[in-house]
Amino acid sequence: MSPEVIAPVMFGTLVLVLLAGFPVAFSLAAVAAAFGIVGVLGGQFTAPFLLAMPLRVQGILNSDNFLAVPMFVLMGLILERTGIAADTLMALGRLFRKRPGGLLVATLVVGSMLSAITGFVSASVIAMGLIALPTMLKAGYDPKLATGSIAAAGTLAQMLPPSLVLIVLAEQVEVPLVDIFHAALLPSAMLVGLYLTYIVAVTQWRPSLAPPLADAANASLNTWREAAAAAGAPLLLILSILASIFFGVATPTEGGAVGVCAALLIGLTKHRLSRQRLAEALTNTGVLCSSVIFMLLGASFFTLVFRGFDGPIWIEQLFGHLPQGQLPFLVFVCIGVFLLGFFLDFFEIAFIVVPLITPVARKLDVDMVWFTVMVAVVLQTSFMHPPFGIALYNLRIVAPSEVRTSDIYLGAIPFLLLQMVMVGILVAFPGIASTPPPAATLTDQQVEDALRPQPDPELDAPAEPISKQ
Repeated sequence: MSPEVIAPVMFGTLVLVLLAGFPVAFSLAAVAAAFGIVGVLGGQFTAPFLLAMPLRVQGILNSDNFLAVPMFVLMGLILERTGIAADTLMALGRLFRKRPGGLLVATLVVGSMLSAITGFVSASVIAMGLIALPTMLKAGYDPKLATGSIAAAGTLAQMLPPSLVLIVLAEQVEVPLVDIFHAALLPSAMLVGLYLTYIVAVTQWRPSLAPPLADAANASLNTWREAAAAAGAPLLLILSILASIFFGVATPTEGGAVGVCAALLIGLTKHRLSRQRLAEALTNTGVLCSSVIFMLLGASFFTLVFRGFDGPIWIEQLFGHLPQGQLPFLVFVCIGVFLLGFFLDFFEIAFIVVPLITPVARKLDVDMVWFTVMVAVVLQTSFMHPPFGIALYNLRIVAPSEVRTSDIYLGAIPFLLLQMVMVGILVAFPGIASTPPPAATLTDQQVEDALRPQPDPELDAPAEPISKQ
């Protein structure tokens, strides 16, 4: 088989294996192994090339970014298992119960907090669907508005720091994680602001969609104290971790470790952290992190063999058929990632697709920090799109039987449009999610020149000769 044909055949084989339903991690490794043997027998590969695989494995295990993954996952699972998110929702619900749509506001606030803590769309949507949806339906809220707000809040896990999604993308794109967190913070806050603005406007225009509770009373001082006690600790935990990372006090790994300790302390203080709940959190963290590592190892093996067959050159030739420039490339990537999000999980896209398009983006001189945030936002939009959105599937699983599937789909459309508006804002104003300008630094020679005493022109001027009288 001609070497020019092997790369597309290898990629097509992987697609067929994944569509057949085989596990992603082992599919990547098996396809890479099969075509690696073809490369050795055909003479395309030499022994030193295949010996590079152990070095790639060592590089993965030594990655600072992936060291933060188990810490943030464990922190989120501890806070979720101890019921702190449910307490926060109930407290904020009592605080805003007199206002139309008060439970929706509380759901978005708690959902944003839970998304930042867990870092998983499925976990956030399922948790909020179990916690908030029955309460809103019992209060007479419109099912479409209720389910749409839950799905929108859950998909914020794609881009709200410290998101596991951003950690994985930062590793695949090979950019500093701190820069990714910094760049994603403002777009995340803007998207949450768009959600809240839409909910407040709709409920003020049509209060019947989200009526205030019948027994609602003005919030007392005790209600404010309960809300502050319930929501204050988790919010303070997230803000403290982000501040320590942004200002260089701690690395992402250290911030995650501090977050785990703080989550344990919060759970013990509230008397919610039993031995069984802690064991469940540790077990789920181990299972999830193990699956991520195996998937990453398989993707690394696949990428190595794919590059051996000049796969990146084939990818560049495919993009060469597009009009030249950054904009056509970005439009094609956004549409492609959006469509792939209907059928593939985030990890599959991050470990298979992103490494293939990253070299082309670098060659076109695309800001990789902005590019990473854009991919996260596009995936978030894909996960909300009916009828294939993963967030909508998860919400359908936990929603009561009286909520129709059409209600979930129709409720997601307004929030989907808001996410598309966010994509347009990122394209029109890339500076809100770009690499911060580097701080001005002095070289050693400049420092020495600055410290060296400067000559005084008056004292060092040559003396004028004394004229003879």
